[in-house]
Amino acid sequence: MIKSEEKVMIHTKKIYVGMIITIFFAILTSCGSPIKNEKLTELQNAKERLEQNISMYDETWKIFFTGDTSIVNSERFQEDVVVVTAQGDITGIDATRNYYYNFLTGFSDYNFTILEVVGQGNRLVKHWNFKGTHTGNFFGIPASGNKLNLSGTTMVTMKDGKIAKEQDFFDMMSMVNQLTAGDVNADETKAGVN
Repeated sequence: MIKSEEKVMIHTKKIYVGMIITIFFAILTSCGSPIKNEKLTELQNAKERLEQNISMYDETWKIFFTGDTSIVNSERFQEDVVVVTAQGDITGIDATRNYYYNFLTGFSDYNFTILEVVGQGNRLVKHWNFKGTHTGNFFGIPASGNKLNLSGTTMVTMKDGKIAKEQDFFDMMSMVNQLTAGDVNADETKAGVN
């Protein structure tokens, strides 16, 4: 028969062995493998790049719509930047600046609001709203004096921290109706597209 002292010794040994095994596994699992650490670093770097891209992009268009068109430059745009349009691609920094300049010259009292910018990897999506009074030539549409209230989205591709490609999506029919017929929906409360 096992004496009570021996039972205590056996029980104590089991506890020590259990503690040693637990500590060993705790140490083993707390040390990240090099592969896991590399992936974590890669994800953190990608998140940081995305946040920088969103911040720069948002800032660029806010500055542009204050009237400072010089912000469309090689520090923020790829030299061969492309703006995809239904009429064909616009390529290059000067062509991009001139294309978007139509929004500044075609409207007085304009207000461009970026509602949200989200992204993943090198892709961004901008949700925006543009309002203004059509008092100048806008892509060949002569001034009508009508109000425009238009919402849309822009798909953006970034490359090396610069804007490489943009494509706007909005209701073209609503825009044309507002500019030529004076769409009753173009007021402060209802955008032409939501």
